Amino acid sequence: MKKIFFRYLWEFRLTALLFLVFSGIYGFIFSLYNLETEAVLYAGGLCVLVGGAVLVGHFISYYRAHENRKNIGRNVQTLLSKLPEPRTLAEEDYQEILGALKQICDENLIRWQNERRESMDYYTTWVHQIKTPIAVMGMLLQAEDTAEHRELGAELFRIESYAEMALNYICLGEGASDFVFREYDLDAIIRQAVHKYAPQFIRRHTRLVYEPVSMRVLTDEKWLLFIIEQLLSNAVKYTGQGSVTITVTPELVLKIADTGIGISPEDVPRIFEKGFTGYNGRSGKKSTGLGLYLCRRTARMLGHEIQVESELGKGSVFSIDLHREKLEVE
Repeated sequence: MKKIFFRYLWEFRLTALLFLVFSGIYGFIFSLYNLETEAVLYAGGLCVLVGGAVLVGHFISYYRAHENRKNIGRNVQTLLSKLPEPRTLAEEDYQEILGALKQICDENLIRWQNERRESMDYYTTWVHQIKTPIAVMGMLLQAEDTAEHRELGAELFRIESYAEMALNYICLGEGASDFVFREYDLDAIIRQAVHKYAPQFIRRHTRLVYEPVSMRVLTDEKWLLFIIEQLLSNAVKYTGQGSVTITVTPELVLKIADTGIGISPEDVPRIFEKGFTGYNGRSGKKSTGLGLYLCRRTARMLGHEIQVESELGKGSVFSIDLHREKLEVE
């Protein structure tokens, strides 16, 4: 309130200055005519009293108008049409300018939404269509078990993974409204991911260590599976002939540890950023910078939290906290 009052005085400083000048003129003229001091003071007191009352009333109106504009600013999309009636020509001009700007913004928003929807439809269709030739090529490569075909099959698997990542990226961009939350068997979800990446473990001679767990978790099966698959993909990619260990703590923290190349200390705080590849990704040109970003974004949308601990040259441990406080129904 105090700050607004000083702003009020500053905005109307010219009026205050004129008032002081006029008061000085009247005081000087009264002194020339040798008027009684009591009469002059009485008239001046009445002016000050009336002026003070008007000043207080005007300031209250000024302050309320300020609060009203702030409220409109906080809800500009819905309250812009509820601006107070303009009291001056300048206010009327400003409101016309705001109306014109709003119309331009609305038109641009509608145009952007239409273009985005068309782009999303195109990319979604493309990803689904690309899966057909990928599946056909996979069947052709399986027809003959040779070293060359196994290498080609591994590369084809990577292409399919990137296509699925693109589709999930599109879904998350649309808000991922297909979440289905309920209690799932955590072991069944982990086994799906392990089964999918089993050929990659075998091909790279990477040892998998996993003991079945008997736990249930409140989550979305499809999206939690996506997170686990991405972490397993990175573990296999950067581990080589080491080992990958999957464990679940009693506190429902799923941990995926590898004995791979690890992550540089300066890269650890940024590996979940969109597009960040880090030293390992740049040196091997194997990283898109999207996988871990999508993992954290998906985890947070599920109400989970994902963290990493890593030591360069010794491996990394990714942890997904699946714990939730039990809700009591009153």
